[in-house]
Amino acid sequence: MKRKLLKALAVVLAGTMALSVPVYAKDEKTKLTLWHIQTGTMASCLENSAQRFMEQNPEYEVEVIQMQNDSYKQKLSMAMSAGETPDIYIHWGGSSMIDYVEAGQCADLTEFMEKDNYKDQFVDAGIEQCTYNDKIYAVPVENISVAGIFYNKDVFEKYGLEEPKTLAELEALCDKLVEEGVAPFALANATKWTGSMYYQYFATRKGGLEPFKNAAAGTGSFEDEAFTYAGEKIQEWVDKGYFNEGYNGMDDDSGQARQLFYTGQAAMDLMGSWFPGTVIGENPDFIEKVGFFPFPELEGSDADQSLCVGTVGDNLYSISENCEDKEGAFKLIQSLLDEEAQKERKSFGKIVPLKNYEAEDELTQEILDTVNAATGIQLWYDQYLPSEVAEVHKSTSQEIFGNLKTPEEANKEMQKAMQDYLAK
Repeated sequence: MKRKLLKALAVVLAGTMALSVPVYAKDEKTKLTLWHIQTGTMASCLENSAQRFMEQNPEYEVEVIQMQNDSYKQKLSMAMSAGETPDIYIHWGGSSMIDYVEAGQCADLTEFMEKDNYKDQFVDAGIEQCTYNDKIYAVPVENISVAGIFYNKDVFEKYGLEEPKTLAELEALCDKLVEEGVAPFALANATKWTGSMYYQYFATRKGGLEPFKNAAAGTGSFEDEAFTYAGEKIQEWVDKGYFNEGYNGMDDDSGQARQLFYTGQAAMDLMGSWFPGTVIGENPDFIEKVGFFPFPELEGSDADQSLCVGTVGDNLYSISENCEDKEGAFKLIQSLLDEEAQKERKSFGKIVPLKNYEAEDELTQEILDTVNAATGIQLWYDQYLPSEVAEVHKSTSQEIFGNLKTPEEANKEMQKAMQDYLAK
């Protein structure tokens, strides 16, 4: 099991984890390495932040290393196994962060985050995502990406529809759209993750964060009633005609679902908060017709209905336990969110996970309000889970949408995949 391997590694490396900062010669600089997976303008943003940091702190030399997204996790694992963990590295939280913490590869940043109330500058859900066993092990830096329901204002106005607050209200709205010959939801699910968002929200509205967290840790089960409810709800919506025809064979990347949305053939799209940027890029005049509301509440559920599905921070930045100057490394992370960096990120369309972030349009503000109201975030399943288990989730989710598997069959397959992974 990977987690066991990392724990074993922690024991081997324990002797090298000195907390004191060595004394350097007068002209010797402290070198800090930072691994990231950003590309294009965002990669330049990181380089600019590192350059400003070195200008303001000439005693440091910073090496910023851009990694390929697809191979990043494997390269980071190899570096940790070799005792060469970079001083600062990114991850997505979830099971990966827990593994790194339990292996002694992730420094406790609680003291740094609490100094001068720095953590209070961040959206609460972002801090929650970086916390494990009441300690903070990462900083949410890159972006707020949460899923919500975007709707075509013209369609809503035409049929006299209002933003629903509960699932019952949403279903009544969908029933009316079906009667009018309009698909309630645009969905292109060939890539699987699009349909998975429905599954994640249904499970979260039913059971909150605990069922998934426990199932992924091996202390619970993917056969929990929350997951059964999610599968049953999806198939109920499929049978009612809430999705456009042929959804499981359509490709989201090519914009097939969005074309239905633009033309009014579909009224809504459950999508991540990057959706407005996509609309502006391919159909800029349409953005004024796009509305947004959070995924509705499930009446009668004991779960916290403010929870969002997505990520707050996108890439989380952690410091290696082996880093010889953790305070310096933390200051470098802070430079990634200094005033100049915030301006750059905003100009690139990022929603910075800070409470003082000010949106420049109503749509972005509505998304931000939803996140600020959330007490926690359900991290995307495919980012939280080990890759092989994540693939099983996406495949079984798609099969549920296609009525090829019952929720119980899908849950049993997921549970086996998780048990097989934990047994390694």
